[in-house]
Amino acid sequence: LAEPAGVPGVVSVGVVCTSTDPKDSRLRPSIYIAAAGRAQILVDTTPDLRQQALRYGVRRIDAVLFTHSHADHILGFDEIRRFNTLQGASIPCYANRTAWDILERSFYYVFDGLPRLGGGVPQVDAIEPRGPFAIGGVSVVPVPLWHGEMPILGYRFGSFAYLTDCSSIPEESWALVGGVETLVVDALRDEPHPTHFTVAEALEAIARVGPRRAYLTHMNHDLGHA
Repeated sequence: LAEPAGVPGVVSVGVVCTSTDPKDSRLRPSIYIAAAGRAQILVDTTPDLRQQALRYGVRRIDAVLFTHSHADHILGFDEIRRFNTLQGASIPCYANRTAWDILERSFYYVFDGLPRLGGGVPQVDAIEPRGPFAIGGVSVVPVPLWHGEMPILGYRFGSFAYLTDCSSIPEESWALVGGVETLVVDALRDEPHPTHFTVAEALEAIARVGPRRAYLTHMNHDLGHA
């Protein structure tokens, strides 16, 4: 799973970027929750969303959850309109107020209410979650996190939790991920970074949560998968 630039990055010659291991070819971080007979939920709309949807056969999106508003997590937002067409409906999108402020400026044409000629725009219902909620029978627990000085959200779905792009977990959020069986957590690199966990910090978080299994995400070009 990838960093803001993806791995390999553009014009990159490092060991990881030139690796022949297919797991060192990584798109921008996003996940798709496919709950059989229930909701199909996308977390973040990366710049690679079209490629990701084609690669993994994503055919429906019942809701989009945003972790935060950095470019590597939102720039595929316009791709939502294809799913509007297929599904014939607006799609609920969830984000905190900080993220909505950026989304509404970055994709002004979606939110300003003005008519657009020559093409469609994404049809979304903008929602700011205030606590746990449900989407098509899937329970969702927003988990407040810090990404440097930016308040962001992780998400818990039953026994699975996804905490990307975090540099610290507030004390009150630990209980929200207690008892999960599977944890996905940010681990950018070994060297300290102001807005991301290092591998060592991610391992500390994993040890505190104590899941049955854990995965590292948002690994940059300094970390080979192996």
